[in-house]
Amino acid sequence: MKKTAIADTLKATSYPGRGILIGCSEDGKNVVTAYFIMGRSVNSRNRIFAEEGEGIRTEAFDESKLSDPSLIIYAPVRVLGNTTIVTNGDQTDTVYDLMAEGKTFEEALRTREFEPDDPNYTPRISGIINVEDGRYDFAMSILKSDDGDPDYCIRNTFTYPGCPAGEARFIHTYMEDANPLPSFEGEPEKVTIAGDIDTFTDTVWESLNEDNKVSLFVRYIDIATGTYETRIVNKNK
Repeated sequence: MKKTAIADTLKATSYPGRGILIGCSEDGKNVVTAYFIMGRSVNSRNRIFAEEGEGIRTEAFDESKLSDPSLIIYAPVRVLGNTTIVTNGDQTDTVYDLMAEGKTFEEALRTREFEPDDPNYTPRISGIINVEDGRYDFAMSILKSDDGDPDYCIRNTFTYPGCPAGEARFIHTYMEDANPLPSFEGEPEKVTIAGDIDTFTDTVWESLNEDNKVSLFVRYIDIATGTYETRIVNKNK
């Protein structure tokens, strides 16, 4: 698989939509995860990330402009024991609740499908990271319509035993800015990442389209200890 720098991948399209990245820091000491949201409508752009417990929530920046919270207000990140859950919708809660009951990541997502936002049918993308005993592994998932046909839900799960230092996997909702928006295709992309948490955060944020970017979450999880650092960037301040 071709490997590109995350900055180049993000700059290749003005609207990748929402994206999840999981990989290993350049120094090999941290699991890296990032989640960003973008928007084309006033409702989608009227958001910020706010910390909630060990995770985050989306919130309306201006409550008076919030027209429909159903698909834009949710908890993208939650932590269950040694597992960090990152998704682009309220399936975060589904994964958290069912894994807490002993179900697997795949079993939890089997109860969900793509978003009901005709004609885009936005894919639900999800990731989990397990860090324990000085090791980590992760998985990524996408639930999408069959080329825009809402009668069929395609479910792909990709599992990884880790990544080489300075490498990550990246999945996003849309291939490009179009009408309707075409769903992501293929395996999560292989990208290179570099620098400490602040350098990486700046790289991702500055590489996202200026008009469409809304918020960014980045977390570096120490593989040896499980402790973490978090950065949040909001366009609306």
